[in-house]
Amino acid sequence: MTVATQLQQCIASVQSAAASLKTFSLETQNQQMKNQFQQLAQTMDQTVQTLQQRQKEIERQEPQYKQ
Repeated sequence: MTVATQLQQCIASVQSAAASLKTFSLETQNQQMKNQFQQLAQTMDQTVQTLQQRQKEIERQEPQYKQ
């Protein structure tokens, strides 16, 4: 498995985690937990952006990995 493939799988996993956190935020009645889930989801979204930037760098350096 190439680094590019592993990175793509990682991005998908983090996106899934962010979606779960957003769902938890919507479903909980506890305001403190709702805020915490929202903050964690935001962190996951930022992580996805960082990983996607890295993916673009890899694709520029190694065009054969472009998907």
